Amino acid sequence: MRMNSQITSQFRKWTADFGREYTDRNNGTSAELDEFYRMTYGASRKEFNQRFLEAVPKDARILEVGCNIGTQLLVLKEMDFTDLSGVEIQSYALQGAKERLGDAQILSASALSLPFADQEFDLVFTSGVLIHIAPVDLPTALAEIHRCTKKWVWGMEYYAPQMTEVVYRGNSNLLWKTDYSRLYLDTFADLELVREERLPYLENENVDTMFLLRRKL
Repeated sequence: MRMNSQITSQFRKWTADFGREYTDRNNGTSAELDEFYRMTYGASRKEFNQRFLEAVPKDARILEVGCNIGTQLLVLKEMDFTDLSGVEIQSYALQGAKERLGDAQILSASALSLPFADQEFDLVFTSGVLIHIAPVDLPTALAEIHRCTKKWVWGMEYYAPQMTEVVYRGNSNLLWKTDYSRLYLDTFADLELVREERLPYLENENVDTMFLLRRKL
């Protein structure tokens, strides 16, 4: 893939001050992330992870696409997963992830061009990342995630039955919600749904989704 095909308007926004400010707002500990999930959905992130990853071996090769400062990977490390990698486009966040996860492979890379071999990982996941990829670029990101996983695709994203743009901190063209698990299933015939939960917010009408897909045997 040509490098300039990755330099989207979203890429420019997230790699500039806007992205750094996001990282500064979201630099909590794994315990703080768990508490945020409890307040938002009624269960901690670790509790959701345990429900969805019970069949995933602790030594599985796991890649997070869009890892920011690595809090989600840190939660997995605390759950005794041992082979963790992440990619991130924001250099400030990338440095934070490397400092938090010294023994993990953390690289600068875009979801639109992952620097890995086909099926290099047992599981590839996103958490609040697909929502920030423009619909025109989303097929490329999904294809890259699908290409790099040997078995599982895991996601946690905002949900809507149809593609819906949301104004994000006063900006358009930065956030969309849709049925991301359905997009995967409609695009890749070799994927099947293992588990999905719609996660309504406790204090408003928003809904998120967590889903686990796997390649068919």
